Amino acid sequence: MSNRVPSLSSEDAANARRQLRRRRTQAFLFVVPLLVFILFAFVAPITTMLFRSVYNPTVAELVPETLTMLEDWEGETLPDPAVVTQMAIDMKRMAGNRTSGKFADEINRALPGMSSVIKSTARGLRRADDAELAANGAEMLLAENDRWAKPATWRAIRSAGQAYTSSYYLTAVDLEYDAEGEIVMRDTQIYKQLYTKTLKMALIITGLTMLLGYPLAFYMSQASPATANFLMVFVLLPFWTSLLVRTTAWIALLQAGGVVNSTLIWAGLINEPIELLYNEFSTILAMTHILLPFMVLPLYAVMRGIDASFMRAAISMGSNPIGAWYKIYLPMSLPGLSAGALLVFIISVGYYITPALVGGTDGQMISNIIAFHMQVSNNWELAAALGSLLLILILVLYWLFDRFVGTDNLKLG
Repeated sequence: MSNRVPSLSSEDAANARRQLRRRRTQAFLFVVPLLVFILFAFVAPITTMLFRSVYNPTVAELVPETLTMLEDWEGETLPDPAVVTQMAIDMKRMAGNRTSGKFADEINRALPGMSSVIKSTARGLRRADDAELAANGAEMLLAENDRWAKPATWRAIRSAGQAYTSSYYLTAVDLEYDAEGEIVMRDTQIYKQLYTKTLKMALIITGLTMLLGYPLAFYMSQASPATANFLMVFVLLPFWTSLLVRTTAWIALLQAGGVVNSTLIWAGLINEPIELLYNEFSTILAMTHILLPFMVLPLYAVMRGIDASFMRAAISMGSNPIGAWYKIYLPMSLPGLSAGALLVFIISVGYYITPALVGGTDGQMISNIIAFHMQVSNNWELAAALGSLLLILILVLYWLFDRFVGTDNLKLG
């Protein structure tokens, strides 16, 4: 007898291909909502942030003629009278269409103190005659304020007029361009200290959640199902309460007249309230409480699957309990510990609400400064540069984690 398998006819093969395409189309349609969500909630905002960090056409759109005339200026002396006259004409136009304030904000970021100068100049030239501006615009502009006669003012205008620039990234790492175009340190060193403090606080929070979460998860994994479920309710209880409520509860506990200080004074341990709020301590304490479940849950999920007989076998072979835990149990629980540490660290690096409410000036993190530039100073380009650097920093740390620990070893359940 022949063992040859009969081949499909051309019609059967076509039907099989159609069925395969139909199944693939159905599978793709199932993931389309997820792809759309990822596109609009992650890809589009991140792409916009990266683009805004190097692109700012505001000044280029407001005074294009002046910027064109400044291209050949050497930058050491006052520009030609024609350039100054064109600026006077642009100032009147911006005063008429109410865009001088936007121009003032942009130039003030490049040269502090120019906001009031530009606004007062715009008001002074608003009612000037066009013919008079065309003939004597340079003299009229210079008469408005002495700062128009300084080359630094015009260098700031030319620098701010570049639609594509790396100056925001330089500012985000406390650098800037000097008059010669060289990269130098800024007078104020703010952002590098904030990045360092953010990483330090995130590492401390991650370490504290490890110290608190590991024993709790270990006890829950060894306890009876009823006890473990009872404790799991308390682990999940913070998720049933608003984040704002949990954060403000710490304000009531830690403030000068709060529960903690009042109890310590009543017990005679202190004579006057301790500063427990609006500093790094309060931020770390509140965030450790809020992020602790993110450490306990992956740890408990992994520990519950570890067979207790491994520890008993190690002890029966002569190992002490600590040695058996260190050599047997800890390596087996590392996937959950690594997953919890990665979750807590990444969340804490970008946390905003809790540091804003309980951190004060000393407990602020880089996310709070990003929010400040977006909501208060309206410097979205600098906020985008700071956010982009934070994203790059997290990706680098994730790459290092994957290289030395391995994301394949992570387990969330």
